[in-house]
Order: sequence, then C-alpha cells, then structure tokens
Amino acid sequence: KNSAKAMEKELVTCSLQEKEKIAIDRSQIFQIPQRKDLETKVIVVLGKAGMGKSILVQKICQDWSNGEFSQFEFVFWFDCKQISLPEKQYSLKELLLEFFVKPQEGSKEIFEYMLQNPDKVLLIFDDFKGLHDHENFPRCSASQPEKDLCNIKELLSGLIQKKVLNGCTLLFTARPKDKLYQYMSKVDKTIEIVGFSPQQRELYITKYFEESLYCDSALKLIKECEYLFSHCYSPVMCRFVCFLCETVLEMGEKSLPSTLTEVFLKFFQQKIMFMQTDVTTTQNQESLATLARVAWCLGEKHQSAMKSDLIPSKEVKEFALKYGFFLPFAFPRHSDSEEEEFGSTFSDFVIQNFLCALHLLLAEELKDKNLTKYLSFLSKKKKPYNWLDLMPRFLAGLMFLQNDPYFCSLSNEDEKQSTKKQKTLLKYIRRLQINTLCPERLLELLCCVYETQNNYLLQHVALRLEPELSFLGIVLTPPDVHVLHSILKRSRKEFSLDLRNSSIDMQGLQALVSLRNVTSFRASLSDTVRLWKSLEQTKDYELLKASTEKFVLDPFKAKTMKDISDLSNLVEMQEKMMNCVQEASGCTSYEIPAIRNLRKLEFALGPACGLQGLLKLVKILAAFPSLQHLDLDALSENGIGDEGAKSLSEVFPTLTSLETLNLSQNKITDLGAENLAAALPSLSSLKTLSLYNNNICDFGAENLAKVLPAMTSLRVLDVQYNKITGVGAQQLTDSLRKCPHMKNLVMWNPTIPYGVLEHLHQLDSRISV
Repeated sequence: KNSAKAMEKELVTCSLQEKEKIAIDRSQIFQIPQRKDLETKVIVVLGKAGMGKSILVQKICQDWSNGEFSQFEFVFWFDCKQISLPEKQYSLKELLLEFFVKPQEGSKEIFEYMLQNPDKVLLIFDDFKGLHDHENFPRCSASQPEKDLCNIKELLSGLIQKKVLNGCTLLFTARPKDKLYQYMSKVDKTIEIVGFSPQQRELYITKYFEESLYCDSALKLIKECEYLFSHCYSPVMCRFVCFLCETVLEMGEKSLPSTLTEVFLKFFQQKIMFMQTDVTTTQNQESLATLARVAWCLGEKHQSAMKSDLIPSKEVKEFALKYGFFLPFAFPRHSDSEEEEFGSTFSDFVIQNFLCALHLLLAEELKDKNLTKYLSFLSKKKKPYNWLDLMPRFLAGLMFLQNDPYFCSLSNEDEKQSTKKQKTLLKYIRRLQINTLCPERLLELLCCVYETQNNYLLQHVALRLEPELSFLGIVLTPPDVHVLHSILKRSRKEFSLDLRNSSIDMQGLQALVSLRNVTSFRASLSDTVRLWKSLEQTKDYELLKASTEKFVLDPFKAKTMKDISDLSNLVEMQEKMMNCVQEASGCTSYEIPAIRNLRKLEFALGPACGLQGLLKLVKILAAFPSLQHLDLDALSENGIGDEGAKSLSEVFPTLTSLETLNLSQNKITDLGAENLAAALPSLSSLKTLSLYNNNICDFGAENLAKVLPAMTSLRVLDVQYNKITGVGAQQLTDSLRKCPHMKNLVMWNPTIPYGVLEHLHQLDSRISV
C-alpha cells in the first residue's frame, strides 16, 4: 500500500516541463503498449475538480460517435455522483441497458454479444471520488455479477478485479488525492489534466467574449485582477470569472471582486436577487439556507447527489432547479411496472463548497467557537475536510464579508453575530503555532487568510512564517503562488524556498524568485533552466543574474536520466551566462554559484541506466570545482561495472576537491580496480574511498596496495565484501605499513579466513575485523 502511495505521488507531482514533454493527444489515450489484449485495461485520468475531466470524456464520446476509436462498438459513460447512492442496486445489464441507454428491442441479444466480445466495450466512470468512504472497496460476492443485483461499489470492484466483463476497457476520472491507492497496481495508464497556461487562459476569455460588446475590455479587466486571473487556470473557474466579468461590465462597474469568496457571493446575488420583491427575498433566503444545509449533509458523506424525494420541500427543489444549482437525472427501473425515480445533483463542485461554507456560517446550532474546527489547518489528529477543499477558504472569506450588501441580501444575520465570528477567527489564528504546520496546512492557512483580506491577519501570518519554507512535493497551483507571493512580500524577513516537485509554472517561479526578500531557492532543474532561458531571450539580464545567484543545488541526487540531462543543461547554461554577463557588465568570466558550490552529488539511477547515466555524467564533472562527495552507491545498485570505473578514473585529475568517493555495489572487478588504482593518486584531497561489495579479487587488491603510499590524503579505505583472499589481504597490510596517514582499512571478506584477518589486525590495529 505504501509503495502504491509513493507511485501515485510521483505520478501527480512531476515538474511542469516533464508534463509538457509527455503531453499526449486525445487519440493516444487508449494506446497501451506491451499489454495483453485479452485482459481488462484500466486507464485513470487525474485532475483537480473543475479541470475539464468531464468535458474530456464527453469529447471522447463525441469523437467515437463520429467514427474515431473504432476499436469500440459500445461506449457507456456514467456520472459516479448519480450511480453511487448507497441505497441503489444494479445488475451490469441494468446499468448498461437501462440506466445509460434503453434499446427498443433486442437488449438480451445485445448484452450477450457484449459478454462474448468485451474488448469492444468501453466503460467510462466520471468523477470517481463519489465512490469513496473510509472502508476499502468490497469484493464482488455476486455469483452472477452480470445479472445479479449489487451496489455500484461491488459492481465496480468486480470490473476492476476482472471478474466482470473481463477484457473490456475501463476509463476513470478522479481527483489526484482520491483513494485510488489499492488499485494502482491494476492501472495500466495514468493521465493528468493540468489546466490552462496563461496563454490558454487569455484565449478562453477572448473566445468567451468574442461576440460581445465588451470583447476588448473584458480581458484587460480580468488580467488587472491578478488573483482572479490566476484562478482562471481552472476551466470551471475561468467560466465563473467570465460570467461575473460580463455582469460587472453590463452594470457599468469598473472593477472585479478581489477574492474568490466575493466572486461567488456576487454570483449568487446576481442569480437569485435579480428583479425580485421583498416577499420573494425572504422566501429565497429561507430556500438558500435549506439548500446550504443539504449541501453540507451530502458533503460530509463525500456526496453531491441525492434522490429527489429526499429534498426537504418542493419549494427548495424548485428554487435549486430554477437557478441552476441542481441538475436532475433519472434512475433505471428494474421493471416496466415500477415507477420512475429521479435524483438531483449539484451542478458544480464550487457551488456545493460555497453553500457548505454558507451553512456553517448561518446554522444556529453551531456555536462561533466551533466554526474554526472546519478549517483544514487543524492538528494532524483531527480530520480535515479535504473533499470540500474550497469550503474552508469560503468560510474564512464569508466571516469578513457579512456586512457586505451582497451577503445581507442572502441572509438575515445581524451585525453583532458577524463581528463575534470575526473575533473568533482572529483569536484562533493568533493562537495558532504557524511554525508547526506541515506545508499543505500552511498553504491552506495562507489561502484562507488571503480570502479574508484582513490587513491585520495578513500581516500577522507574514511575520510568523519560518525563514526556510519547504513545499517539496506539494503541488503549487497559480492561485497558491499568487497568495504565497502576496504574503511573502508583506514580511520583512529573508526567505529560503524549496519548490522542487511542486509543479509550479514558469510565471509563478519567476514571481517568487524576483522577490527581494527571497534570498535563495531550490526548484526542479528543468524548470529553473527554462526560466533562465526565457529571461535570456527577453534580455532581462538583471533578474537572470539575480536568480542564478539565489539558486541552490547542493546536495543534488540524480535518480533518472532526465536528472543527468538537466544537470548537463545547467552546465551548458553557464556557458551562455558568461556571454550574457559579459554583455551586461563587461565581466570576462562568470560562474553560476550553484555549480561552483555543489559539494555533494548522489547518483542512484539503478542497473538499467546506471552505466549510461554515468558515461554522461563524467563529461560534466569537471564543471563542479567544489565537489567533495561523489556517492555512486544506491539501494538498487547502479552496476556501472569496469567500463564505468574506467570512464570515471579518466576525470580524476579534474576533481581536485573530492574528499569522499563511494563506489560500493557497482560490480567492479579486478580490471576496473586496476584502472581506478592508476588514477587514484591524482585525487589529491581524497580522504575516504569505499569499494564495498564489488567483485574485486587479489589482483585488484594488489593494484590498490601499490598506490596506497602515494595517496597521502587518504584516511579510510573500505574493500569489504569483495573476493579478496588472504594473499590480497597480506599485500594491503604490507602497503599499510608505508601509510602512516591512513586511519582505517576495512577489508572483511568471506574469502579471507577469520584467523588470517585476526592475525593481520594484531599486526596493525587500523585493520577492522
């Protein structure tokens, strides 16, 4: 399970450039190389809520209807919100031929044909999050799952476990944090939708307004509000912002709201309160409060749909449908005589999140001091409401907007209550130990505080941030970066940022790096080099020089061939930097500090790429003048062998600062040891050499023994777990007598008799037994 978690984390937090390099076309989604055609294929499309996963599957269905994806004769698309109600049961036949489509005749023959030809069937389950609770998926216990009634969890379990319709293709869409861990080993392909780039945001906004009177002014207005423009990376948020912008321009206003809470407050007000009387205002307030309670009750269960007859009243149902907050759907009937049942689902995840926050604020049974427990920067012992991920931000924002005329039109809460709730939040955050929060919770705190736009809170948080802020492996969206930038800017402290594997975009990286009080940063090498190349092209040499001086690389661990390529690109960038700096300042030479100051380099590519990666690495090792520790020992064993050892030994004369060289577990034999020995004296600063667990025999030991006296800086040599016998051990011992500088020789080998090793230890105590 833990390895599956790690696998998923790697899938969804690679650098931006990695994602773009492996971007795929829609036509490639179902291409799975080296896969048996007879087995069920499982494809997962990951993406945050609102990224366009549902639009993608709709487009797949449309493309199929137009003749694409001809390998499938049947395509079925299900919204998991609608089919996952716990009280509903289906057989596979009902799900396919009653819920999705109802053939007028021949349904039995069609179903039998699908059972015999499962490879021609594509099943799409959209919004997989609706199927998760705190229990693991049950095993499919039905004896005839194709025909027996079972709940959707059992049915899906049977499909994934290949007990039902084995050989079909399953496509799931889900949020990256949803609990797919137990199925990761069964997933054949994972795709992630990462949202709009700044250029795509502009294109969407331009297309939205292309036939409008406000075509020219809309884009300008949205871009002026940087926070809202950053939220437009999400297609669904982009649509909401465009809708609001259109409303604002029609009303003759000159600016947009400054926070997401204000956007949706105004959105609800525009939807509900347009052209209404005092009587309907009261009715709408009551209906909205009831709908907010429904949103919360469903949200606590990780649901967004319900049977229509469970909605508290006809008025609330009509209200929700009238203003587009609910969408209706029909359940399949088990028989023609059965009465048709209908369900309702929230039209959008953001609307449900906003309504949940509204409920928490308006609910009379909730005391003010209890409100803070629903914010997701709580202690690790308490459960955060991750499924309603925007709700805490809306809740914090609404606490400071209760005197807003838009809020007053949605509720009848008095001013005393709102002031009390604000004081509760202020007191809670003042007491919060910000320096103890994990990166995810800290980021959530910053976003919640930003939504309040309260100067005291913003300043309070800014002044209490730790100087070293790590967001290693935490996905930073454009809005997250905007908030972080805004709050760091308020602080008088100097900060060091770790942004590796955060998927930060180039504009966000540039914004953070350009802050004067950000004095150092770490980021994915590929993203950093990409930023520098962009600054070079725009001739922004001042920021280019400043950002290279802030960049930190030490220590660096290479795990993939891409890491080696990125390191090579960094060295190449230094050559270009020389020309840039020379042009800007007249200096004749320039070293990127990160290159100059790299002291420790770990190499862990494993046996498949170990030799290939090392041969590429040795070409640039000379570029790191301060390199003190070169570690080629990895748990998966790099296996560079004799060829790698020879190649490395050729660059020893350039490694003048190297103090530790670890070549353990690399399948080096006598031939490799001979090449190493010839070059080792040129490592003038070497203090520790480890050749632990290789295949070195007496001939290799003899060559090492010959050069030991010449290696005057060496203090520790480790050659244990090789194939050295008593002969080689004696040669090393004889050489050790000529090496007063040596402190320790570790050479226990299974091929050396214990008595011999004990005798040698008695002769020289520096030999470890």
